[in-house]
Amino acid sequence: MTHVADEVPLTLEGRPPKTLGVLDQGALWANLGVSLLGFSGAMFLVNPLGNAPLSLAAALVATVVGSLIGTAMVGLSAIPGTQTGQPAMVLLRGLFGARISYMPTVLNIVQMLGWGAFELWVIATAAGAIFPAVPYAVWVVVAGVLTTALTIWPLGAVRVLRRYVTIGVIIAMVWFAWFFLREAPAQEGGSWTAFPAAVDYVIALSVSWVPMAADFARHSRSTGAAFTGVVGGYTLAQVACLGLGVYAVAIAGNADAVFGTFVAVPLGALFFAILVLRETDQSFANVYSTTVSLQNLMPRVDRRAFSVAIGVLTVVIALLVDVTSYGAFLGVIGAVFVPMFAVLAVDYFLLGGSRRWNTEENAPSRWSMLVPWALGFAAYWLTTSTPTIAAWDGFWASAREAIGFTRQVWMNGALGGALVAALVTLLIGLLVRKPSVRR
Repeated sequence: MTHVADEVPLTLEGRPPKTLGVLDQGALWANLGVSLLGFSGAMFLVNPLGNAPLSLAAALVATVVGSLIGTAMVGLSAIPGTQTGQPAMVLLRGLFGARISYMPTVLNIVQMLGWGAFELWVIATAAGAIFPAVPYAVWVVVAGVLTTALTIWPLGAVRVLRRYVTIGVIIAMVWFAWFFLREAPAQEGGSWTAFPAAVDYVIALSVSWVPMAADFARHSRSTGAAFTGVVGGYTLAQVACLGLGVYAVAIAGNADAVFGTFVAVPLGALFFAILVLRETDQSFANVYSTTVSLQNLMPRVDRRAFSVAIGVLTVVIALLVDVTSYGAFLGVIGAVFVPMFAVLAVDYFLLGGSRRWNTEENAPSRWSMLVPWALGFAAYWLTTSTPTIAAWDGFWASAREAIGFTRQVWMNGALGGALVAALVTLLIGLLVRKPSVRR
């Protein structure tokens, strides 16, 4: 059996149903845009360099600009999934060939496992702020079981988000905004000096979803529904989330105490519980993406078996590994996919790739596409101002010095990496394109 009625096929051999409309996609991405990490992460938005706080106006503008740029990338990466019916990592067979696609697939599996475990940690920590007497491990297991259940019935989970969860999230966000806007201290001072770094941070939050956009978009009724749902739903939600986080951090005084600020609001425990429950869509999306990524390597294995195995593994990681120290490593791996998206977008949309995209298991290798990907990856780290791991940052500082490159304050890693990858892909495409033969 390769299919369950109105659900994702059990193997890659099944035909994906086209059941998600613009409201389904919009609700999914709006819920993904509201993240508990966004509340505490607002500290990095306000002061991305650690020594040059932004003004309130600069922070809010950076949120809007970064969200629009990032979600446009995610939205474009969703379109090939709708048109081909294939998940994201299988789409890479058309870009690199089947065998080379295994390399980014493995990288995506590693990062999705890490993000899935990280989300379980976030859920358990937030739930602990509401019910401090319940052990952390209990919440991890509960969140892991719920995440796995959602992953087994992914399209059903998206429909539940649209019909019920989204309404509760909107009410909770409005409730907290009402109190935070009244109680937060006046947001004065700051400058626009670190504005490019803040935009880079917001773009990074958005484009982290590029490797999984097609996993859901392949079930969209149209490309318009997929693109509009991503850009509209995610942008509005992320702007609201980060904006609310700016005021929550101002009240709390530091990022570690943000969750307590939400709980302290009248009826805060109730409404914060809604946001904690909603956070399982983040872990669900990561575990589901891991599952369909594995199917690129083993296309005839039942995804339900993968879902259970990955669900158990993420629980084990969240219980045994210090996932907070894993965040920087995830940032390094995540930067792989920004230039890769740019290569795919140029080849698919501008060089006629959509007419010849080969996602078969025997798709021939396209080694030339590794060149713009690698150069884009290097450009990302040469131009980004986001700190990660000391040794890694030191390596790229030495590389800049060796080639005589000075990073300017206005430079943006995501845009730099995408631009270089796109231009090199376009150049390669124009050079290898054979002139048409006229009759």
